[in-house]
Amino acid sequence: MTSPILKTQVWGPMNRFFAICAIFVGLVTAGCGPKAYVRGDYDDVERENNLNDQWSETDMQKVVADLVASLVSHREIANAARPPIVMVTKLQNKTSEHIDTQSIMDMIRVELSRGGRVSFVDKEAREDVAAEYEYQNSGMVSDETKKDKGGQIGADYIINGRLDTIVQQAGKDKTVYYKVTLNLTNLKKNLIVWTDYKQLRKKYRKQSVGL
Repeated sequence: MTSPILKTQVWGPMNRFFAICAIFVGLVTAGCGPKAYVRGDYDDVERENNLNDQWSETDMQKVVADLVASLVSHREIANAARPPIVMVTKLQNKTSEHIDTQSIMDMIRVELSRGGRVSFVDKEAREDVAAEYEYQNSGMVSDETKKDKGGQIGADYIINGRLDTIVQQAGKDKTVYYKVTLNLTNLKKNLIVWTDYKQLRKKYRKQSVGL
């Protein structure tokens, strides 16, 4: 029969060891539980953002600023007798990333309109406009205020373009190259009267990311 003193000497340290292990496992388990971003602060949207190796708002801002500056200085815009009527169409995405190219073209349209050098027809609103014509000519709207077909202004130019990328990787090093090309096409002549591109290349190095 084992004496109480021997039990304390043999099992006491073991119990403490198991208790410490249980606490450690509990802490590790808690640390591996679900996590969420629960606290945020407003940041300066003009601050460069290269948090990962994907297309970012900083890339969009740089591209739009340079291409808009190039376009408004071209003679087709700068020397026009009246603000040209422009329709912004598609920017083809030839990259492997999911990039909202409509947002890029929206920013281009806004930046061009700020200077008052260009006016725009709204391609996206055509179905809504056609439906409104039908409603206004249904007898529900007064003759003095209703709008009818045949009064729209045709576009002089179309802006479209393409987004390309080249990704290179060697060991822990990676570069991502973007090229955005824009074209301004004269609708009457079907001639590209202005074209330009903006290039970006970003460098990254793979490293361990802590929890």
